[in-house]
Amino acid sequence: MIAMHERTAEALDPAPSERDRRRPLVATLTLGCKLNQAETQSLARELERAGCTIVDRPVPADGYLINTCTITHVADAKARRLVRMVKRLSPDAPVVVTGCYAERAGEALARETGADVVLGNADKQRAGAALLEALGGTRPLSAGRPARAAPGRTRAFVKIQEGCDDVCAFCIVPRVRGRERGIPIPEVVRAAQAREAAGALEIVLTGTQPGAYGRDRSDGTSAARLLEALLAETALPRIRYSSIQPQDVTPEFLAQWEDARLCRHFHLALQSGRDPVLRRMRRRYDTGAFLRALDWIRAAVPGAAVTTDVIAGFPQETEADFQRTLATCEEAAFADLHVFPYSSRPGTSAALLPDDVPPPVKRERVQTLLALAERSAARYRERLVGTVQPVLFEGRRAHNGRALWQGLTDTYVPVHVPVEASSAELSNRLASVRVDSVSSGAVHGRVLA
Repeated sequence: MIAMHERTAEALDPAPSERDRRRPLVATLTLGCKLNQAETQSLARELERAGCTIVDRPVPADGYLINTCTITHVADAKARRLVRMVKRLSPDAPVVVTGCYAERAGEALARETGADVVLGNADKQRAGAALLEALGGTRPLSAGRPARAAPGRTRAFVKIQEGCDDVCAFCIVPRVRGRERGIPIPEVVRAAQAREAAGALEIVLTGTQPGAYGRDRSDGTSAARLLEALLAETALPRIRYSSIQPQDVTPEFLAQWEDARLCRHFHLALQSGRDPVLRRMRRRYDTGAFLRALDWIRAAVPGAAVTTDVIAGFPQETEADFQRTLATCEEAAFADLHVFPYSSRPGTSAALLPDDVPPPVKRERVQTLLALAERSAARYRERLVGTVQPVLFEGRRAHNGRALWQGLTDTYVPVHVPVEASSAELSNRLASVRVDSVSSGAVHGRVLA
């Protein structure tokens, strides 16, 4: 899946105007995590300031900037397909590829796909300048008009750190992102204030290991201190902390949710519900610690949605291990699950283990977990029927011949409201919605006056 960055006004139009079309049209495309999305947004803003019109979908364009992921072999394949796709769309357009796959296999990626420029993560900040140079020396990044706030700009990603010191057995990310480096609190606050000034109503705090924010510093910096500063120095109505681990859940951290501007959504990665598997994965918790962290979150933040990641078919995972994972997921009552089959990554310690779970068994376990994810999401969303939820609307969409406003609750549940049911323009608006029903993976309701 391509994760699209926030759109400019031009990107919302099916065909840019003649005036705008004289500017280079650049497609900025992202694969993978929210951190990648934050970095792509930053590069897109620089290109816009340099005089480019930005779109966030693979269309015929003057140039392309692609930010890649390498978390699994499937992510690698998606990156190769995307580069080849844009090469077919605009054979003469320069393609700059960056990100984790570019870091891990840059020369091979360029050779196999025909990408014009490949930059690893260490050089990612140069990707915009490299594309401008390939486009023929469009005005330098420091020149040009300031980026404008645009209708429809709702959620902005703000990078708070990158790198990871945990080195889980299955994960290639520490190798391609390096050790943990937190961005100083004043710098994060300035970035949040800039997104607020540009019209964003929600910021999403992202990183490789965002819950460990401040662990690399000795000055008392912590996730709790960061949230205190953001709440004190911005008026943003929504701040979302993207991902944490059980060891990151502390009373000081959870105390920040006394301020209702913090979104009640926690992504807490489980990976396996069986302790011997967690030890082989080199995770820093057991299932008991995970469930305690879950209880602390729900006690401190009533109505919180907790989502998770689960890996199926890790080396030596037995049927008993898998059944224990299923039982743990049932007990945890997640609002949703992200499910992945184990994929051996060269350069990780798990790659030295025998990948001994047969592919058909992995596929069966993935399907069982996906069915559980669907049931869990449905149960969580059904509990919202009859309640009033705060919704940040992002824009319109068509579904089954109907025009719908779409948005997200602070608990990250998709919401649809028929356009004809509201006389107001709801794009980039916060509104209270009474939830009437659940279907098609979303809740449906009506806007209250």
